[in-house]
Amino acid sequence: MNDEHDRAVGALYGLALGDALGMPTQLLSRPSIVARFGTVSGFEPGPPDNPVSAGMPAGAVTDDTDQALIVARLLTESGGRIDPLRLAKELLAWEREMKAKGSLDLLGPSTKTALEAVSRGVPVEAAGKAGATNGAAMRITPVGIACSPAPLDRFLDRVAAACQVTHDTSLGIASAAAVAAAVSRGVDGGDLRDVVDAAVTAAAAGAERGHWVAGADIATRIAWAVDLVRDQPEQRALDQVCDLVGTSVASQESVPAAFAVLTLAEGDPWRACLLAANLGGDCDTIGAIAGAVGGALRGASALPADALATLRSVNGLDLEPVADALLTLRAGTG
Repeated sequence: MNDEHDRAVGALYGLALGDALGMPTQLLSRPSIVARFGTVSGFEPGPPDNPVSAGMPAGAVTDDTDQALIVARLLTESGGRIDPLRLAKELLAWEREMKAKGSLDLLGPSTKTALEAVSRGVPVEAAGKAGATNGAAMRITPVGIACSPAPLDRFLDRVAAACQVTHDTSLGIASAAAVAAAVSRGVDGGDLRDVVDAAVTAAAAGAERGHWVAGADIATRIAWAVDLVRDQPEQRALDQVCDLVGTSVASQESVPAAFAVLTLAEGDPWRACLLAANLGGDCDTIGAIAGAVGGALRGASALPADALATLRSVNGLDLEPVADALLTLRAGTG
């Protein structure tokens, strides 16, 4: 396995890892997690009273991983570009399948609103004009693997296409651009400083696209959140992420929080995912983003072998061929 392939595989498995570790603690407060789990140090089953993850087995992934793999498939089937209407149809089909299984893990608020609009006949160009939550950022990792981060305008075209139908807003595109650029720079071999810088640059440029919506600037908040936790004791840093950065589904909270925990973990994807799982709130998505970027930084070879085995067996994941296909796109079209 060459370094680029290792990092691409690491990004995909890192996403799944953070997603699965955060699955049982999502929607809980940090004090509730401490009371119930102490410190989350590995995979746990979904608690029976969790409104989203009840009954899910330890190591199970959620919508973050499922939707990222939909994006990956559409990219590889269409030569590297996302057809917004096809993405809408695929996401609606995914939710129907989840409902048929009795799953409580369904579409997020912005995605659901936008896709309901599409179902009513609203044009794709208008459906995502209010989507400001983190749904696009959580599933954008395959775009970061498939596309080189330079030139930035071309890179942002690919990100914006993946956002359009559900998150065609300044916040939605900026947050997705930050994650995709960080992953892409990691696949290129960048270090932690490089990927944070790439995220800030892409977020600032991405904020100029889509429908403007009110909210704190993603680029500024990523840089601030990273500085906030740097050189802080771990528990104090986590308190500050919860109390000041925020862990909700809002893009301007969860995306900066993901870069904060990755910084606190010094780029270690396993450690970043565990920190995210102990935050509460939308911690499966925070973990998925931190894990994807950390996996791109360190590669799949840096992830615990037993954790990867669990992800594969519980979810039937085989992500190496997905990474191969995305890297073929990167080599051919950038």
